[in-house]
Amino acid sequence: MIQFGTGGWRARIGEDFTCDNVRRVGGAVCAWLKGNGRTDRPVIIGYDRRFLSCEAAKWLAEGFCAQGFQVLFLHRSAPTPLLMHTVLKQHLHCALQVTASHNPAIYNGIKLIVEEGRDAPVETTQRIEALANGTALDTRFVPFAVGEANGSIQYVKNPFNDFLDDILARINGQAIRDRGLRILFDSMHGSGTYALMVILHTVRCTVDVIHTERDAYFGGIAPAPSEHSLGELSEKVVDGGYDLGIALDGDGDRLGIIDSSGRYIAANEILVMLYYYLHEYKGWKGPVVRNMSTTHMLDAVANALGEACYEVPVGFKWISAKIDEVDAVLGGESSGGLTVRGHIHGKDSAYAAALFVEMVSAMNASPARIMADLTARFGSFEMADSDFSYPAEQKPQLTHLLFEQKALPAFDRPVRRVSYEDGCKVYFEDGGFVVCRFSGTEPLLRFCAEADTKEKALASIQAFKDMLKL
Repeated sequence: MIQFGTGGWRARIGEDFTCDNVRRVGGAVCAWLKGNGRTDRPVIIGYDRRFLSCEAAKWLAEGFCAQGFQVLFLHRSAPTPLLMHTVLKQHLHCALQVTASHNPAIYNGIKLIVEEGRDAPVETTQRIEALANGTALDTRFVPFAVGEANGSIQYVKNPFNDFLDDILARINGQAIRDRGLRILFDSMHGSGTYALMVILHTVRCTVDVIHTERDAYFGGIAPAPSEHSLGELSEKVVDGGYDLGIALDGDGDRLGIIDSSGRYIAANEILVMLYYYLHEYKGWKGPVVRNMSTTHMLDAVANALGEACYEVPVGFKWISAKIDEVDAVLGGESSGGLTVRGHIHGKDSAYAAALFVEMVSAMNASPARIMADLTARFGSFEMADSDFSYPAEQKPQLTHLLFEQKALPAFDRPVRRVSYEDGCKVYFEDGGFVVCRFSGTEPLLRFCAEADTKEKALASIQAFKDMLKL
């Protein structure tokens, strides 16, 4: 069965990610476009650097050509934000990006981007699931070479130019030039290398790089810029005397930062620092948006600045929609994705990294120093997280216990309220929280918690695990 999660359709290569299933997803998108009268504009197709990504993109293109669509094909791997930007600027109906983002190397998938460069809403992906899993699906295709020859497949000319120019126009390049940072960039073997390298070189940063070559196994680790995966970057930043380490995930929409001391700067900290910088230094007034698993320090900062912080479910589509609704300065999530007012309606690590470099340059302080000052002012917010991999047959039992019986552990502190809007989130009277939810992209039960100490956050997670006998 084809099933979309919060980040599109993802599946294990060779099991469910197969040529036949890729053609089924493409056929379902064709049927959805035709059913909504959206056949008048080209469909853009891109891919990241995973195993089979380029080939799968061609399988998609072959299917769209067979059904009469004009295909704009990227002639090289590209980050997902580039496709979002292209859909927005060229007023296209949709794009398909072959990627499994930060998932382990055994996965690949397809991300659907719709009008205005947005993540496809739930009602759209549900309709495409139904079409893909139906019996009357048209999966005809013509050979890729035939599509090239008859002009139904055309290559996008200079796809990065508008994307890069828009970002460069939005940042304070002079502040960065004046500071002259030395940066070590870890592309994690992903597709975000070119865009960020051009931006950093244009504003005169000195940049060295690691892990830029294509590697279908991503060096043996998942291409997610986490504290665990950036150990090598941390060591090399310190050994080389760099001002910053920057890392992007596999498809270039998540950001990781290493301080000059080798300290990993968590995604929650990046969000807090950037929101404070944009609001107080650049004068971008307005609220902030976060998902339910992201730090409540954003709430404390927003409140102190006379602004609001809005909480939404997990899935960047909810963040981008809320940004538009309330005209928020910034929206982001604890997994490393963010965007800001006036940019694309999805995560973009190239722009986020450029803004972070601008912040460090303009404030003339290291990320660790900036974060220490904010903690002294707004309080300590310590986050902990943990994932549990479960066999498929155990999910109904876990679902029944958590979301039908609504069982809760016996916590060691008073509970203020419980929300089941997306998983189970327990809000404590002291301002902390703990979340338990199924991942929308992998067969995992995810836990995250926040408190004024790491020990209290870990204890909340452990209480859930003890109850579930994990």
